[in-house]
Amino acid sequence: MLYKLNLEHILFLDIETVPESETFEQLDDVKQELWEHKTQYQRKDEFTAEEFYERAGIWAEFGKIICISVGYFTSKGDVRNFRVTTFHGAEAKLLKEFKNLLNSHFSKPNHLLCAHNGKEFDFPYIARRMVIHGINLPYKLDLFGKKPWEVPHLDTMELWKFGDYKHYTSLKLMANVLGIPSPKEDIDGSMVRDVYYNNGDLDRIIKYCELDVITTAQVFLRLRNEELLSDNEIVRI
Repeated sequence: MLYKLNLEHILFLDIETVPESETFEQLDDVKQELWEHKTQYQRKDEFTAEEFYERAGIWAEFGKIICISVGYFTSKGDVRNFRVTTFHGAEAKLLKEFKNLLNSHFSKPNHLLCAHNGKEFDFPYIARRMVIHGINLPYKLDLFGKKPWEVPHLDTMELWKFGDYKHYTSLKLMANVLGIPSPKEDIDGSMVRDVYYNNGDLDRIIKYCELDVITTAQVFLRLRNEELLSDNEIVRI
């Protein structure tokens, strides 16, 4: 099935998220209480709600998207390129720009979205934040009434499961076992909050996000047993 897909019909993506407020104290009393209840099971007795708040970016109800990086294949004759760009800035603005991309270039029935662990994180997170901002969902994110085989989403982690519903594999591990050269990353996901709020270095986060998009595309190529992208085939726009 993967071999039949046209690479140019797939939009690869990754998002980076942080807590919606920098500190727990900046939440109003109601939101603090809701956060405490929401995370009670995860925290147990090890952390207070305040101490646990640095992880709030994981939940769309308490976090926000600071960038969405996307990549897509283009070809002209024998020349193959993978074009990468990032939407960033105010969350409502970047979500609208991302929606415009979907509606203008990836709206056909055979167009697909692809992310690593996207079905459990990226796709629902984007959809929830759009609803919170009052943005009508684009067709590719509106799953209501769709049958499972009609959902236009690919997930490289799910493809690697081969039916094993319990198996979690990180993008970094998949890239390693599939022989994909590891990109030079100076941060990881656990550092995004600090880099954003303490250092104010969004460019550093964008670079990290774009590298994950490229790696996801490389993993997809390996799952199809195709030649990996070379550096000169990757175009940042």
